[in-house]
Amino acid sequence: MRFQTSLAALLGVASLATAIPTAEPQEKSKAGLRLIKTSEADPGVWVSEEDKISKYRANNVNFIDITEIKDPDTLGRLNKFDADTARVAAAVYPTTVSHQAEANGLISRATTSGPQTWLRTLSDFYNRYYRSSYGTQSSTWLFNQLKSIASSNPAIVVTQFSHSYSQPSIIARIPGSSPNIVVVGAHFDSTGGSATARGPGADDNGSGVVVIMEALRVLASSRFAPKNTMEFHFYSGEEGGLLGSADIWRNYKSTAKRVLAFVNTDMAGYSPSGKISVYDDYADSSLSAYVRRIVSAYIGTPTSDTCGYGCSDHVSAYSNGFPAAYVCDEVIRTSSPYIHSPNDVSNVVLGTELRGLKQRLTIGSHMILSASPLF
Repeated sequence: MRFQTSLAALLGVASLATAIPTAEPQEKSKAGLRLIKTSEADPGVWVSEEDKISKYRANNVNFIDITEIKDPDTLGRLNKFDADTARVAAAVYPTTVSHQAEANGLISRATTSGPQTWLRTLSDFYNRYYRSSYGTQSSTWLFNQLKSIASSNPAIVVTQFSHSYSQPSIIARIPGSSPNIVVVGAHFDSTGGSATARGPGADDNGSGVVVIMEALRVLASSRFAPKNTMEFHFYSGEEGGLLGSADIWRNYKSTAKRVLAFVNTDMAGYSPSGKISVYDDYADSSLSAYVRRIVSAYIGTPTSDTCGYGCSDHVSAYSNGFPAAYVCDEVIRTSSPYIHSPNDVSNVVLGTELRGLKQRLTIGSHMILSASPLF
């Protein structure tokens, strides 16, 4: 990634400070308002929690909640995208796909029975809105389910990551012989268009969640021992402006974790084209190219697209200086028309075929990344 220099980042923050007087944030925050950005040029606007969902998310307007983001470098990257250098952890990705025999052995163990059951359970919650009691309940269910999945390998540690709201994120960690980390993630919260609306969130993003759950199950049951430490992130609060992932990646930056790669999985179940799409914006071009090689090797040639400002959790990793890529079920033009509504239900998700493809990608890419030197 070519990230901005410190001077450019500071200039970007200076322009934001010019637009918003220093006394105002405390007053706005006390009033329960949140500061969101909808583009790089947008200095930010204060809105209510309900307006974030009903006026922005329900109308598919992407935004990032920057209320708690204070780091000038992070804010600088959110003010100007420049994709290829100055990563916190620089990695050189392989130019060819290797370890395919081992990966195919793991892939053969993947099934769709677990993902189908898990998806029905997730979409049966009235919603998984991050500030609702249903959001808290869904996080508790997911935490317990992940502990059960991981129990076949005692080395795996599943923990909750608390936030200022009552829906913890979850991290499952498979320790490697190296402290370097490879991450796959998916957000598990949902919205139906308002804080109180029915929001089953089957495609967005129950489908992505169950894909990486199945990948974890396969790796746990096989007692897979990676070289690089592997983490599975389940983010809360994405629909509220990437809140959960922002907290986690801010923590990873402040604690100087060495992350070699992060692959974000947001939506995996609705694909008229039947092709996986790798998105290019707010992502590391080298990592994205490597992900494309993996997709091509295991599945077929992927499509490409851009999803715009603040579209998903890879932006949180990117803005904190970590190499990130985003894999989705479809290009924007033909993506699901049902997301962020009560109609994003499990029987609409086109189902097992694409979830199976994404399982292949997730398991294969994780196995290969963890086995490769990458630096």
